Amino acid sequence: MEIIGTVKEIFDLQVFKKNFKKREILIKTEEQYPQILRIEFILEKTKLLNSLKKDDKIKIFINLKGKKWTTKTGKTIFFNYIQGWKIENITDTETNEFDELPF
Repeated sequence: MEIIGTVKEIFDLQVFKKNFKKREILIKTEEQYPQILRIEFILEKTKLLNSLKKDDKIKIFINLKGKKWTTKTGKTIFFNYIQGWKIENITDTETNEFDELPF
């Protein structure tokens, strides 16, 4: 799956127990009804966010993840995650008709 959008915020790296790392990005999608999505990158994939900056237009390849968790009182809760694993910068390839002239 992939999502195309504009970078709105890049969050700081978080380090947890046993050297687990996570970093998140906030993007605004480009569709009829734009969405603001928070996408997480984990472990070595956190490095993919290092070269990005606010307002970059990108394509993010994602996996949807779900997790079941039971509280101490026995209540079951489900969590959903959007996890990124690859990013491509998108450049506008619009060319001006005069760009192709030899002079």
